[in-house]
Amino acid sequence: MSLFTKHHRLRWLAPAAAVTVVLGGSVLTESLAASAAALPERSPAQLLVDLQQARLDGLSGTVAHQADLGLPMVPGLGGQPAGADPASLLSLAAGSHTLRIWYAGPDAARLSVIGTLGQTDIIRSGRDLWTWDSRANKATHRTLPANTAQAGTAMETALPRSPQEAAELALRGVGPTTEVTVEPPVRVAGRSAYELVLRPRDGRSLVGQVRVAIDGEHHLPLRVQVFAAGAPKPALETAFTAVNFSRPEASQFRFTPPPGAEVTEDRAEPSTPPANAPSVPDRAAAGAVADAGKPTVVGEGWMSVLVLPVPAEELAAASESTPLSAAIAALPSVRGPWGSGRLLNGRLFSALLTDDGRLLVGAVNADTLTATAGQPAARITVRPGVPK
Repeated sequence: MSLFTKHHRLRWLAPAAAVTVVLGGSVLTESLAASAAALPERSPAQLLVDLQQARLDGLSGTVAHQADLGLPMVPGLGGQPAGADPASLLSLAAGSHTLRIWYAGPDAARLSVIGTLGQTDIIRSGRDLWTWDSRANKATHRTLPANTAQAGTAMETALPRSPQEAAELALRGVGPTTEVTVEPPVRVAGRSAYELVLRPRDGRSLVGQVRVAIDGEHHLPLRVQVFAAGAPKPALETAFTAVNFSRPEASQFRFTPPPGAEVTEDRAEPSTPPANAPSVPDRAAAGAVADAGKPTVVGEGWMSVLVLPVPAEELAAASESTPLSAAIAALPSVRGPWGSGRLLNGRLFSALLTDDGRLLVGAVNADTLTATAGQPAARITVRPGVPK
């Protein structure tokens, strides 16, 4: 498995909502530091190549995940009022969580989000994709298209669920806009690791630095930490607390719903662009894509902003009396030449929901985000019925 696999378009929220994990400890003993320091010296360029060329035949482990994005209290997110499911995938947006991961190839993977009263499992076995909610006693099955390299939309989320995914999202920002350095080796999950540090050069980015701990032997990320600008502690962390690079047993990827479980067969076909959809060979084509009601990205690297269409019916639903609508209504109202809307200032990202049906998200400050809303490439024509 290459680190650089393709992901669903919502993964472009990454610089905004992205990059995770948990520290095994803030202070290393002298013996651990000495052990980690035994790694051969590697330059930033060498480590970046190591990450790009890393391959994985098998892996299992426990991941500690922690997020403090400064999000409003919305049911379904971690740290929510009583009754919210701490084992749901959405709960990864806030609070501390424990995940188990098994991987034996692109068509054999399993993720478990462990909660106090249950767990959520996502199991890929060949073309079969299962989602299992033990708390609700519900399972959903989907048959993936032939030659599908990814696990499909049911496995996709705006947040990374492993150090590998988190590192991939962070490394998309590497380029002339990024300062890349290597700091002394660290110890993660009992293994010696290099520490690659990425720092955006543009002060308008809300990300201060991203620290990637890279296994000294397998060259795979063991831990990723994302710090908001000027913050002493990470706002998002994801790290292995235990890891094994052996190929897991095939039984880990077999799933049979228990007796009495509610089973749903998901027959939805994966969304594909229409035959006449324009390609995007350069930035000038972004306006044409926007006019078709499709998401687009404005800017580059750490300054990129994802612009998503929000169909009229979804805007109407957001205005109904629900916990989500109440959270949106509590956000400050903003106005400019681009129109009006509601603004969320998170620790690592800003989000703007405009009254004309656009959602803009980026790891940039609020002034940069609202300025982007007025750019021609960010003018999305929203139509009813646009797929989510």
